[in-house]
Amino acid sequence: MANDLTKGSTSKVLLKFTLPLFISVVFQQMYSIADSMIAGKFAGEDALAAVGASYPITNIFNAVAIGCNIGCSVVISQFFGAREFKKVKTAASTSLISGFVLSAVLAIVGILISPMLMEAIDTPTNIFKESALYLEIYIGGFVFLFIYNIANSVFTSLGDSGTPLYFLIFSSVFNIVLDYIFVRFLGMGVAGVAWATFIAQGVAGLLALVTLLFNLKKLETDGKAPLFSLEILKKIAGVSIPSVLQQSFVSVGNVFIQRLINGFGSSVIAGYSAAIKLNTFTINALCTFGNGVSGFTAQNVGAGKFSRIKDGMKYGSVMVIITGCIFEAAYLLLNEPLIKAFMDSSGTLDAITAGTAFLKTVAPFYCFIGVKLVGDGVLRGMGRMKLFMVATFTDLVLRVVLAFVFSPLWGYSGIWWSWPIGWTVATVLSLIFYFVVMKKHSKKHSSAQTDGAL
Repeated sequence: MANDLTKGSTSKVLLKFTLPLFISVVFQQMYSIADSMIAGKFAGEDALAAVGASYPITNIFNAVAIGCNIGCSVVISQFFGAREFKKVKTAASTSLISGFVLSAVLAIVGILISPMLMEAIDTPTNIFKESALYLEIYIGGFVFLFIYNIANSVFTSLGDSGTPLYFLIFSSVFNIVLDYIFVRFLGMGVAGVAWATFIAQGVAGLLALVTLLFNLKKLETDGKAPLFSLEILKKIAGVSIPSVLQQSFVSVGNVFIQRLINGFGSSVIAGYSAAIKLNTFTINALCTFGNGVSGFTAQNVGAGKFSRIKDGMKYGSVMVIITGCIFEAAYLLLNEPLIKAFMDSSGTLDAITAGTAFLKTVAPFYCFIGVKLVGDGVLRGMGRMKLFMVATFTDLVLRVVLAFVFSPLWGYSGIWWSWPIGWTVATVLSLIFYFVVMKKHSKKHSSAQTDGAL
């Protein structure tokens, strides 16, 4: 069901809209974490390291899906806010068609070059074969992941953040059950973890697609909406390409960092794999508030209600600070038990030490990065993609450069510190950009009102 985000109390509307998104991420990350936990518990530390070593590569493919999701969401939200329902339908079908073609091409190329990718990041010999196998199977399901992301972006653009949640809860539970059966009982190891994810993504993608097509038919339009529009595709690409580049560069940066970490051996890789899954859980949870604010902003831009955007930023920031503090407390107080949850009884002290050190280093800065993500959401919703990219690239460049500078001095602990430094600087930039943009819009709006009065 479509929801209008341009009316009603901002705090209530935003909370109602973002809460299902948050719950969706919780379940989505549950099965991502379950992959690593079950691999580590029942297949050993090397299996955990193998899944973790391929993680930055899979994130490059995810970056394309997420970037296209953002572009589709912003454009459709603006059409919906302006009540141009025919364009909403055309934008949705255009996104699905172009997304299917793009994801299929990327999946074929990814499968063919996956061994070379694992070689490029200097994957240790003892985990190379399983890492490459996991990557090949995961990429094979990329089309389903892409379709789910596009469908999800259309739902959220229409103010419906609840419908995708039901599919995701089912597929998440299904994925965990398959993980356990394939690894614990069938002894499939890393391959079992990969196939469980493949099947879960397929179920979520197909269910979301069928339901989306059914819901779009309910939107009343004057005449039949065109199935494909090159003009709308260009508009979507105008937002998607910067988002894809931003997400991809971040993922590529993480690949360079992974290569540094691989040099410390499989035990440190295993510890980092566990910690980064927990960290990704937190960041993606905080991203839901940024994405919610982005959709809220885009609809209100389309409706010409700029005064509501400031309230969206304010209440979104409150939400991420509260959420960030909860994760921070959990990781600072329970870091060792959380890392050990990914290990079997033979888990090494080096792996546990590396993982806990990462969490202790980054957790105190979750509120900073959370506020940045909300500010980024406003910038995306207003179409200010260049400013959004500058803030994000600053974080990326700092993290990669500092990781290479600090690692020879302080080992992997130096790499861990590149995260909070990059986050803090990028947050300051994002806030500066937000205030500059809002000041310009306030002046423009005041000028327009004065002209109207004259």
